Amino acid sequence: MDAFGRRLRASLRLKRNSWVPCEEARGEGRKETEETVREPSLSNYTGGPHFFEYLFVVSLKKNHSGDDYEPTITYQFPKRENLLRGQQEEEERLHGAIPLFCFPDGNEWAPLTEYPRETFSFVLTNMDGTRKIGYCRRLLPAGPGPRLPRVYCIISCIGCFGLFSKILDEVEKRHQISMAVIYPFMQGLRESAFPAPGKTVTLKSFIPDSGTEFISLTRPLDSRLEHVDLRSLLGCLTHEQILQIFASTVLERRIIFLAEDLSTLSQCIHAAAALLYPFSWAHTYIPVVPEKLLATVCSPTPFMVGVQKRFIQEVLDSPMEEVLLVDLCEGIFLKSVGDERDVLPPKLQNAILSSLAQRNNDLQTLEQVNEHVSGPFVQFFIRTVGHYASYIKWGPDGQGSFQERSFCKALPSKTSRRFVKKFVKTQLFSLFIQEAEKSRTPHAGYFRQKITEYEEHKKQKKPKEKTVK
Repeated sequence: MDAFGRRLRASLRLKRNSWVPCEEARGEGRKETEETVREPSLSNYTGGPHFFEYLFVVSLKKNHSGDDYEPTITYQFPKRENLLRGQQEEEERLHGAIPLFCFPDGNEWAPLTEYPRETFSFVLTNMDGTRKIGYCRRLLPAGPGPRLPRVYCIISCIGCFGLFSKILDEVEKRHQISMAVIYPFMQGLRESAFPAPGKTVTLKSFIPDSGTEFISLTRPLDSRLEHVDLRSLLGCLTHEQILQIFASTVLERRIIFLAEDLSTLSQCIHAAAALLYPFSWAHTYIPVVPEKLLATVCSPTPFMVGVQKRFIQEVLDSPMEEVLLVDLCEGIFLKSVGDERDVLPPKLQNAILSSLAQRNNDLQTLEQVNEHVSGPFVQFFIRTVGHYASYIKWGPDGQGSFQERSFCKALPSKTSRRFVKKFVKTQLFSLFIQEAEKSRTPHAGYFRQKITEYEEHKKQKKPKEKTVK
């Protein structure tokens, strides 16, 4: 690791075995923020774990100099005295990271009379790879006159933004009455098991003056994209631009997104990372870069980051290497490498653009839009690397060995071979194939299912082609 990488990691890690902050989210005026060396896969939970581990309330308090405000944890559930010793040590580490990422946009605040509520989340990745996700609601508390925003933050190991947004609605509603009303609701939630995809859990909760309420929390049937909203990219960029960003991500380049508001930044970056499925971005990933970490854009290593547009001059003045600089407000590229249109095989590029251009009036729900947008990119990976399982040689000890050379040669298209020869050298592919080499029986997930469907379609097509001849 170079000197810059060591300094950047030092600035992110609080101490040994501490949580590395990583922000991401989506929302209504939803803001997502994120920071880690690897973009975490958030949708692999089949059901069973508890909903959450902690609830924190983070408020702004005057700092020691009295000039600015700093975020401070003012409430938590469960209380510290109710935690076991190991949990208390973990909670101390969380205390160091959570305030910064509940207020990632700095400490220069002033009391306000109006403030749009924001729903966002961040991810904390431990040294051992375990993750905790912080789901946040930032708003002005009830009361007369100017006030400072406050954040409700739920810490969980589960990625399901829509569901936790509804939970935050309930927390917000109870907090308007009294903090004491939150306790029984969160206790009931903490004792409930997280539902499997498509299933519902119902909570019984009492609210003074309203009586007993029954709250139903339903998880989407397709959990693969329950952590992302792909409409964000479509609203800011053309299909051709999205394809060029995709080309930059598959070759693990440096990408900076610019936008005025945090929700646009975080939603678009998370959407761009989601298009890499079944691969995961394995480098620096910060959908909203705090001002203190703007030096990230000088990193010589791959990154995908978001910067508020008010820092554009600082970014442009930074000694950056080759980078794709995307202005989401104007829908333009301010900087590029120049070859983004030539990275992907032309025939497959056209197939993606053709699929995205097909307007379907039946796309009513977010799940349907996500499937429509992500589908062509999944097909791209099936047609370029979907044959990977046939080129893993298995030893008597059950350990697989990927045959890279023959794998690349198996592609009939010269342009596809040229692309794949570069792609197999990336961390994206290396991490994926390392997992595949561990088990002779491929995991029966969505990607394997789509590969099987594609192969069956090819088999059915061949007899028809022979008949025509």
